[in-house]
Amino acid sequence: MKKAVFALLLVPLFVLAQERPEEPVFMNVMITPNPAKIAEFEAGLTAHNKKYHATGANAVRVYWIASGENSGKYIWSMGPTTWAAFDESTNPSGDHAKDWNANVAPYAKAEMETTYWKGDAKHSNFTKDFTMKNLAIFYLDMKRFKQQEFMSVLGKVTKVFKEKDADEQWGVYWNQLNNRDGKDMVWVNFFESMTWMAEDNMFPQWYEEVHGEGTFTEFLKEFEASTHSDYQELWAFRGDLSGLSGEVVVTQN
Repeated sequence: MKKAVFALLLVPLFVLAQERPEEPVFMNVMITPNPAKIAEFEAGLTAHNKKYHATGANAVRVYWIASGENSGKYIWSMGPTTWAAFDESTNPSGDHAKDWNANVAPYAKAEMETTYWKGDAKHSNFTKDFTMKNLAIFYLDMKRFKQQEFMSVLGKVTKVFKEKDADEQWGVYWNQLNNRDGKDMVWVNFFESMTWMAEDNMFPQWYEEVHGEGTFTEFLKEFEASTHSDYQELWAFRGDLSGLSGEVVVTQN
């Protein structure tokens, strides 16, 4: 009888799980080219992506890191996709693997970092189609057991930008594996020109206009209490190396 009651209690959860759309996931592989073989590396990567990663769940975009300690490295990003698609990507067919090993791997260093990221639609803002060009990457390192507190902070930040800068497109993503690199969450802004770097930081003013006068100081305390640090990078989309174009389609005809 207890088992029957327990099963009935699970039915609503099972239905909700079926109805809830799966958030997109990405596999990001950071690759360091051999500095003496960059032309060969890019040629091999381009041909490989155009042949094996141009469409479908295994489609790939490539980014070049333009700032920070990883400057000059490449991000090979598969997605948006599903977890099931990674079964194939981690066990590619014979010809697929041979092509990578013959035309890409020889021109890259052995060091590599692979991370898995899950989209957060609630805190993202994709409201219109756009063409990807440059990305501003903002990593956050959360304190242990402080995710609930941080989610409150994130909710307040999201509210500010959705009210004050709703035309801006951004994505929030969560690292799906524990790590020691300070990369638990990333906020990604998409921009056309570096001139945005010269703009005044309106966030403190906007925050108090949305949440009330004098609230920004308390926000800083909450932010500090729930995070260790942050780290930023600038990425450039390399459409010439990618299998997938930079077109991001949000609206449906």
